[in-house]
Amino acid sequence: VQLQASGGGLVQAGGSLRLYCAASGIIRRPNVMGWYRQAPGKQRELVASVTSGGSANYADPVKVRFTVSRDNAKNTVYLQMDNLKPEDTAVYYCMVKDFRSEFWGQGTQVTVSS
Repeated sequence: VQLQASGGGLVQAGGSLRLYCAASGIIRRPNVMGWYRQAPGKQRELVASVTSGGSANYADPVKVRFTVSRDNAKNTVYLQMDNLKPEDTAVYYCMVKDFRSEFWGQGTQVTVSS
């Protein structure tokens, strides 16, 4: 399984970005697709995830501002990020995991200027 993430960039505080991650290969179900982020000097942390059944989970700092969704037919997961803050600046990684395996994308940089 390979994951290809895109959609990162530079945006001013209060702006929006939409991240995309397409998975290729055979993905078992049920599974979870989601996004993590890692800021400089910090550990990688969960941002949001969504199961193949549609249940979403969010980290407290992004609740209300971010929305995770997926298209099972396309094996694609999205992250709509609104009202971005400078503290959201990080490399964002997409992932997919099933009962046996876990796969990660290459990361996409999100930079929010104040």
